[in-house]
Amino acid sequence: MSDAGGRPYLAIPGPSVMPEEVLRAMHRTAPNIYAGEVVDVTDSLIPDLRRVARTEGHATIYIANGHGAWEASLANVVGPGDHVLVPATGRFGLGWAEIAESLGVEVELIDFGRRTPIDPNRVEHALRTDTDRRIKAVLATHVDTSTSIRNDIAAVRQAIDAAGHPALLMADCIASMGCDRFEMDAWGVDVAVAASQKGFMVPPGLGFVFFNPRAAEARAAVPRVSRYWDWRLRAEPEMFYQYFGGTAPTHHIYGLRAALDMIHAEGIEAVWARHERLAKAIWSACEIWGQAGGLRLNVADRAHRSHAVTSLALDAPDGTRLRQWLEANAGVTLGIGLGMGTEEDPKGDGYFRIGHMGHVNAHMVLGVLAVMEAGLSALDIPHGSGAVEAAAATLAAG
Repeated sequence: MSDAGGRPYLAIPGPSVMPEEVLRAMHRTAPNIYAGEVVDVTDSLIPDLRRVARTEGHATIYIANGHGAWEASLANVVGPGDHVLVPATGRFGLGWAEIAESLGVEVELIDFGRRTPIDPNRVEHALRTDTDRRIKAVLATHVDTSTSIRNDIAAVRQAIDAAGHPALLMADCIASMGCDRFEMDAWGVDVAVAASQKGFMVPPGLGFVFFNPRAAEARAAVPRVSRYWDWRLRAEPEMFYQYFGGTAPTHHIYGLRAALDMIHAEGIEAVWARHERLAKAIWSACEIWGQAGGLRLNVADRAHRSHAVTSLALDAPDGTRLRQWLEANAGVTLGIGLGMGTEEDPKGDGYFRIGHMGHVNAHMVLGVLAVMEAGLSALDIPHGSGAVEAAAATLAAG
C-alpha cells in the first residue's frame, strides 16, 4: 500500500511535466479541421518551432513519436543501399541506427559506449577513409536519453568539414531541444529531429523534423519517398491537411501553441540557463552522495552531461529499490536504467535516471532530491551527507 498522497511527480526523462496552460489549451471540443482557427494556429506554429531550433530552414510536423521522427528524417535523404555513419553514445544512438537498417541503409557504427562522448577525431578519420564518398549522412545524438551524455554537435560538423566530406549532419535533439543549447544553423546541422514530450512540454504524439537547403537538395536526389513521410508537402503545403499528411492532431496543436507561448515568453536563452542551473544543483547533490557510497553519475565530466536528464548508477539492485521506494512512499517516479543492462545486471537494476526537462523549477528539483535522500536512508544505502544542502547552495549561487 502506498503512503504517497497528494499530487504525484513524474521525474522521468519524458513524458515531462505538462503545464496547466498546455492542459487547459487541450481541454476543448474538437475544432473544424478544414477551415478556421485551427488552420491559423497551425500556421503560427511553424515560425515559432524554427525559433526554438534556431534555424531559418524548414520545420515540419509528423503525427509520430521520436522513432517516427527518426524514420521521417531518414526516409527523405537516404534509401536502400546508401550508407550512414552513426557515432553512438547510448541506447538511442543505437536505436536510430536500427531504424536506418530497417530501411535498407548500410550503417557504419562507431560505438563510444555508455560513458564516453563522441570523439570528433574518430568521426573525421572514418570520413577520410570513405574515399568513395559512400556515406551520405552522419547521425549524431545531441543528448542520449539513456546515458545522459551530451555531445558536441558543432565539433562533429567541424570533423566533417575537416575531412572535406559532403555527408549531411543529422542531429537527434529529442531529449535536448528546449532544454540544452542547440544552434541548428550556427552549428552547421542539416537535419534535426525532435518530439513533443520532453522540452516542448506537450503529450507524446508529435515529431518534428527540421531541414536546411542542403538537406532539401539531398531529398531531390532520392528517387522515391512515401507520400506520408515526404517532407516537401509538409514544408510547403498547398492545402491544410498536407501539414500532417491527413487529419490534423487538433488538440496537440492547441497544446503546442500554449507551450511555445510559454517558451518564447521566458526566452530560449533563459530556458537554457534555467535547465543548466537545475542540472548543476542535481549534480551537486549526487556528487556529495557518491562520496560515501556506491552512487555514481554516469558521466564523469560535467562538460558532457545533459541539462535535461541525469543517469546514475548504484550497486544492483539498489537503483530499482530506490525507484520503487520513492514511488510508493513519496509519489515520485524516477526513470528506469533504460539500455544500461550488463551481463552482471541484465535488467539494469543498478541504474536509474532523473528527468529535469521542460516545466521544472527549483522547488520541484529540491523536492526530488530530498525524497531521494529519504529513500537512501530508509533503504540503508550508503551515501554522503549534506547533499540537499549542497544543491540548495548551488541554486542560491545562481
